[in-house]
Amino acid sequence: MELDLFHTLVAIHIVTGATAAICFWVPVAGKKGGARHRAFGKVFNVCMLTTGSLAICMSILTLLDPFGTHPHLEGRFDAVFIRAIFGWLMLHMGILTVNLAWYGWSCVRHGRRRERGREWRNLALQPLVILAAVNCAVQGWLAGLPLMMGLAIVGVATGLTNLWFLYKPVAGPQDWLKEHVKGLVGCGISVYTAFMAFGSVRILPELALNPMMWAVPLFTGIGLILYHWRKINLQVSARAAAVPRAKAAAAGG
Repeated sequence: MELDLFHTLVAIHIVTGATAAICFWVPVAGKKGGARHRAFGKVFNVCMLTTGSLAICMSILTLLDPFGTHPHLEGRFDAVFIRAIFGWLMLHMGILTVNLAWYGWSCVRHGRRRERGREWRNLALQPLVILAAVNCAVQGWLAGLPLMMGLAIVGVATGLTNLWFLYKPVAGPQDWLKEHVKGLVGCGISVYTAFMAFGSVRILPELALNPMMWAVPLFTGIGLILYHWRKINLQVSARAAAVPRAKAAAAGG
């Protein structure tokens, strides 16, 4: 029964994750702000919230019964390893995914009114992801898996930078848009990481610990975030430069 439940969660997780992975590129690569951007972005966000929630459920089942949920790994890895990678690490990644999806959606929903983003769910997710990340690092240290300790930095950085945006004294006019990009592209990183790292377990379990499986989506995502942040900065600069020119033209007229 437990294995059937686990496999059902995995199946739904794959469907929602694959849908999100496809929808991800429409708002990222396409025209911003239009109807298509919003429609595909909404589907992506709902799928990522579902995918992250399912990952949390799968991680809890793994922690309760590592070999019952992963019978194909019995004899190849011990319970400590399975709980560490497919329990504690997946729990961290699931919470991180939900955090980024909700936060990214909140930023675009409230825009410059960031005080409205200080609602209980958004605020609760920040210390929760930090706690999950610290626990991931501790469990990685106990299991002798430095990869987990390295990945925990992402969760801590996410929670702290999200809180900084929500509470910093003065926010720039387009900071909300940058945070929206960070949140949703961060979700894209997590879904592609899941396919490359966790998904590879079915083929070759050792690949789950290959740093390249984690590094490729991470650095691709960071590159996309920096690229879009630069475009936003250029737009802000262009608008700021246009104001005095418009005033000078009006005065001259």
